[in-house]
Amino acid sequence: MITGLTILIAINCVLLMAVVLIQNPKGGGVDSNFGGAAANQMFGAAKSTDFVEKITWILAATLFVLCVITAMLVSGNTTGSEVIQELQ
Repeated sequence: MITGLTILIAINCVLLMAVVLIQNPKGGGVDSNFGGAAANQMFGAAKSTDFVEKITWILAATLFVLCVITAMLVSGNTTGSEVIQELQ
């Protein structure tokens, strides 16, 4: 279970990095250099920005929830005494 959640977190992080790099900040970004014209033709200028921003927030919230769930599962599986016994 924890391994599956860790894999989901890794996939989410990679997707989040890609979406952040696609965004068009005030000074210009990867979107304006590589994919800006194609995205604007498909979604329109304003709609593509809104879409990418929504995806960013969704991925960030998903990452937060997955990390909290994983932390709760890990803390529930091991106690302090078990960790000390494993170290000895």
